Amino acid sequence: MSTIAFIGLGNMGGPMAANLVKAGHVVRGADLSEASRDAAAAQGVSVSANAVDIVAGADVIITMLPNGKLVLNVWEQALPVAKKGALFIDSSTIDVDSARVAHRMAGEAGMAALDAPVSGGVGGAAAGTLTFMVGGAKEAFDAGKAVLDVMGGKIVHCGDAGAGQAAKICNNMILGISMIGVCEAFAMGEKLGLSHQALFDVASTSSGQCWSITSYCPVPGPVPTSPANNGYKPGFAVDLMLKDLKLSQDAASTSGAATPLGAAAAAIYERFAAAGFGGSDFSGIINFLRDGKH
Repeated sequence: MSTIAFIGLGNMGGPMAANLVKAGHVVRGADLSEASRDAAAAQGVSVSANAVDIVAGADVIITMLPNGKLVLNVWEQALPVAKKGALFIDSSTIDVDSARVAHRMAGEAGMAALDAPVSGGVGGAAAGTLTFMVGGAKEAFDAGKAVLDVMGGKIVHCGDAGAGQAAKICNNMILGISMIGVCEAFAMGEKLGLSHQALFDVASTSSGQCWSITSYCPVPGPVPTSPANNGYKPGFAVDLMLKDLKLSQDAASTSGAATPLGAAAAAIYERFAAAGFGGSDFSGIINFLRDGKH
């Protein structure tokens, strides 16, 4: 078993660290939030408010942080005190350029690195069924896979440095676009007199089928586990979707990719967040579309 330093014990990082403890790893965790530290400590994580304090002697250092600037700042402080040959894994969702800078920093310090953002939400983090999209050298991927397997149900090596973040951004752009399309269809179906169940039964088994319908249907009833049945309490908040859509548009701009639907989705979610719904589930966009505010 490994000694793992886990920096960022929030809604995603906390349960991920807990699963590492359950697998028998020694896990040291750090977070600025006392509540997050207390929750992790209750799961057997040895906690600290100072990220650098937990790095020395760790075999693997995992970061789960809000943005690329914070990731680079933490890695800059942690790399000099990490033991030789440690593996750095960033599971945050950040811009591709920052991910590549982090890889370069690790290489210059003699450390292996992976960018390994996740999909699956808080439920997947707790269940250990996350999908990891991983970028980095094959040797680093092979070294880190056993640790990732504890936290995830599917681990995909997407390519070299930054490829994991690229895959995550592309995937979530698809999700943001598809959810808006599904919500528009259900809102239009209501006006045409279709029941939610009837439209679900057709669309979930024919050419309109997608995850936004079958797993996350944005109306109450057809998929009992979807947030629509719980007042749109977030499994994946609007603010997080907007963050990912903005990352997609930054990437489109720097790469020269044409993403007109991605740009439209970002604009719609930005208006939804500005209306005060940033903390609700992103599937709640159906209520915004019903009101004709998009």
